[in-house]
This record gives sequence, C-alpha cells and structure tokens, in this order.
Amino acid sequence: MSDEKVKPSGATPHAFLEAVSGRLEVTPDASPVPDRGHTSMYLAGRWYEVKLVPPASSDDAVGSLDVARLQDQMLGPLLQVADIRTDPRVRFVGGIRGTPELERQVDGGAAAVAFSMAPVTVAELLAVADAGSIMPPKSTWFEPKVRSGLVMALLDS
Repeated sequence: MSDEKVKPSGATPHAFLEAVSGRLEVTPDASPVPDRGHTSMYLAGRWYEVKLVPPASSDDAVGSLDVARLQDQMLGPLLQVADIRTDPRVRFVGGIRGTPELERQVDGGAAAVAFSMAPVTVAELLAVADAGSIMPPKSTWFEPKVRSGLVMALLDS
C-alpha cells in the first residue's frame, strides 16, 4: 500500500508511525490481539504493538483503563481527537467482527489506522463503578446483545 493512499491526520503512515514511536514504545510485527497495557495498531498493512504509559496514579480507575490511555496518549495528541463520541473520523468495530474487519477497513482505504484493545476486565469495570465514574464510550461493548424489552421480570429475594 502506498503512503499516499492512507493519511492519518494528514500525515503519511510513515510519518504517523514516527510520531507514535517518538512518544511510545512501538514493536513491529505484533499480534493483532494485545496484552493489557498495550494496544495493537494496524497501519499500512502491518500490525504494531504499542506500549501505553501507565498512569501517574493508580487511584484513577478510568485513567488506568487502556482505552483511556489510548485517548490520552495517541488519539488526542497525535490525531487531534477531542471527543471520541462525536469525532466523525472515529468508528467502532464490534469485537465479534474481529481484527480481520479492522484490516479490511484500513487495507480498503476506509480507515487510515486501526487499534485493537484488550477487553475491559470485570475488576476494572467494578473499580470504575466503585469510584462513581462512568466507563469511556464503547469500552464495555459486548456481543451478542441481550434482547431486553421483550420480557422483564423482577425477582424478589
């Protein structure tokens, strides 16, 4: 794929990779499914592992999430994504469609770069709830979706 086809935030894939590498530890030829504390990035036909910087304080339940660290360390500063909910350049791919769908969108030119995240753990979800905070957008995406609204029953204990 030529650098001219895909331009994250106006830059060539090579320039974007250099910008990411200047901020974070990047390893080429990585697995599309990352470990916790990392994100897998698909750019110009290749997967990279990007090690996210841990938060300064472990007391910040939301800031400790990989998805929040991705926003703070890459999406915001490198792609100028201020609000992931409203930025038209950001799309979410459900986990059931998997990393082949991310590759298809980038390789086909519909997206410039794709990120694969480790799923949020129950412990992380509970920590955010216990802190009285709200989970970031799409960080609790799950499939198949429960068909709510058809039948609901209250159970007395």
